[in-house]
Amino acid sequence: MSSDVDTVLAAADGARAEFAALPGRVRARALRRVADSLDAAAGELVSLANRETNLPTTPRLHAELERTTFQLRLLAETVVDGRHLEATLDSPDTCWPAGGRADLRRMLVPVGPVVVFGASNFPFAFSVAGGDTAAALAVGAPVVVKANPGHPLLSDRTGELVSAALASADVPAGAFAVVHGEEAGRAAVVDPRIKAGAFTGSLAGGRALFDLACRRPDPIPFYAEMGSVNPVFVTESAAVERAGGIAEGYVGSFTLGAGQFCTKPGLVFVPESQAPAFEALVASELAGHVAAPLLNERVATGYESVLSGLRSHPAVREVVSGTAVAPTLLTCAAADFLTAHDELLVECFGPASMVVRYRDEAELLACARVFKGELTAAVHGSLEDAVAADLLALLSDRVGRVLWNGWPTGVSVTYAMHHGGPYPATTAVGHTSVGTTSLRRFLRPVTYQNMPQALLPEVLRDGNPLGVPRLVDGRPG
Repeated sequence: MSSDVDTVLAAADGARAEFAALPGRVRARALRRVADSLDAAAGELVSLANRETNLPTTPRLHAELERTTFQLRLLAETVVDGRHLEATLDSPDTCWPAGGRADLRRMLVPVGPVVVFGASNFPFAFSVAGGDTAAALAVGAPVVVKANPGHPLLSDRTGELVSAALASADVPAGAFAVVHGEEAGRAAVVDPRIKAGAFTGSLAGGRALFDLACRRPDPIPFYAEMGSVNPVFVTESAAVERAGGIAEGYVGSFTLGAGQFCTKPGLVFVPESQAPAFEALVASELAGHVAAPLLNERVATGYESVLSGLRSHPAVREVVSGTAVAPTLLTCAAADFLTAHDELLVECFGPASMVVRYRDEAELLACARVFKGELTAAVHGSLEDAVAADLLALLSDRVGRVLWNGWPTGVSVTYAMHHGGPYPATTAVGHTSVGTTSLRRFLRPVTYQNMPQALLPEVLRDGNPLGVPRLVDGRPG
């Protein structure tokens, strides 16, 4: 391990207790100052991001930065009243049916320092000051960010702004830092001072880091979000009644951001009888789209490799041939998809998608059963579709977010949002990387039994001196 990384990890470990002890209102103030600092530097940051990622400044990068600062403020609001601590008190009861009950008081506490891996495709929202960082800082867990190599200058400048804002809010030194390089990232994952990790990126990268975290003498949770093909299922009634609108929405979704979204719809299942007309509508919509540069050479090379493999598959036909990185539309028969799904179910990170033609509802359901773990799945149909209930039940077992007559791109930061799913979409099916419940990843429960009042955390003391929402004997109190 380099001396620089060791210094950063030692500082994070040193800040652990003091940072965790800060009241929620203090950490909330710190997050708001970070948001204000980023907003004030928006012109500089957006310009840097544009130069390093090829993403357009307007509306994309400005909107993403606004999303990022909104997220910081929303998570700040979430921790002010202490609701996220899930304070729960059980009164002593010698007659409790399960063998009596002691005085039990439970709450969530920060896990300790965490390492966050920045994503390439969201240089603000999933990077240095993104959702993972915001969630960890909100609950009092020091953060070491491993910067994405796709935007190093932006990462450093964002890190400088975050560090200064935190210092101005009396957050202890060491609670936040940015490091660079694969070696630094691996060293952090296996270091005993790091207690959890978060990652957004490829399946290969996320799984390699997850395996490192699991092979430690003291394994730690590693929350990796690793992509998805996000299937869309169009019933026959929907295809007959509104094919034009569905085609328009489909093109808008899979070409958004040059197809570089983890929620991009990579497969759309359309009834065979309607497929030729649907594909013609999609081709017409694509006629107005032009090639857009991908994030960087590494991403472009990966996209070209995966797309080449799909194009050359004997079951696949090309409907719209994209040159360079212009949008590409592929098609195949559902019977072939069912036979070769291991080869065709791959994330193609860029502006390409595939139409799968199914013969009947039984074949549509068979296709849905093939999926193991996705971030999202969408159904375009009507309440009269007999297949709808069965299809939704199958998909609910396999994805983190199920949409009805909508498109998966656009993951809003809200209270009820879930951005996750079964493996291989993520390594932790019970958690989300977006929304207020993302805080839960960086907390762990502790129960105090028969503890004297003076030795209890204030949150759990009689009289509720901090006014934190609590459950007492199973009821709000």
